[in-house]
Amino acid sequence: MDVILLERIEKLGHMGDVVKVKPGFARNYLLPQKKALRATKDNLAHFERRRDQLEVENQRRRSEAEDVAKTLDGAKVVLIRSAGETGQLYGSVTAKDVADGLAAQGFPVDRKQVQIDIRIKTLGLFQVRVVLHPEVICTVNVNVARSQDEAEMQEQRGGMITAEEAAEEAIAEEVPVEAAAEGLIQPVEETGTSGVGTEEASEEEAR
Repeated sequence: MDVILLERIEKLGHMGDVVKVKPGFARNYLLPQKKALRATKDNLAHFERRRDQLEVENQRRRSEAEDVAKTLDGAKVVLIRSAGETGQLYGSVTAKDVADGLAAQGFPVDRKQVQIDIRIKTLGLFQVRVVLHPEVICTVNVNVARSQDEAEMQEQRGGMITAEEAAEEAIAEEVPVEAAAEGLIQPVEETGTSGVGTEEASEEEAR
């Protein structure tokens, strides 16, 4: 099916281009989303009459998107999820999850703008694209972890931390406390409070 693009479509064309697409793609996405028109004689004439108006509107939306991108690009989203010992999630992270995480930080992002190219099904750090406008795309960092502490550990290490590694890290941090509890770290005694200190003081007086 031939259609006239009303805006830039990634890997397809720019506004005003007449391109051939699969009928299902046109009927299910391009036409209902008003991103294209069927390439009929009447629609071609209609587009040419509205071209200037469409270009002005596109420029306005692009400018707004660029303003948002200045603060959104590089933003971090932490998503707390349940996972198995190897880091496999019980489910997967969706575009809605990322959009909700960004919205909680004050970024007005719709889930349809979030592009997850590869399904997120494990713990770890991921880069996700956000299409604010056909010509304005930014990247956010998604940190999927079992807890906030693990999320911080993953960011420091630059990747996923398994349950075993998290447990080892927790044990390492508790070693000084355990050592003291087992008597491996002795408190410093004050002079004169033990038998040895008293005996040494007596000998000094005798001299």
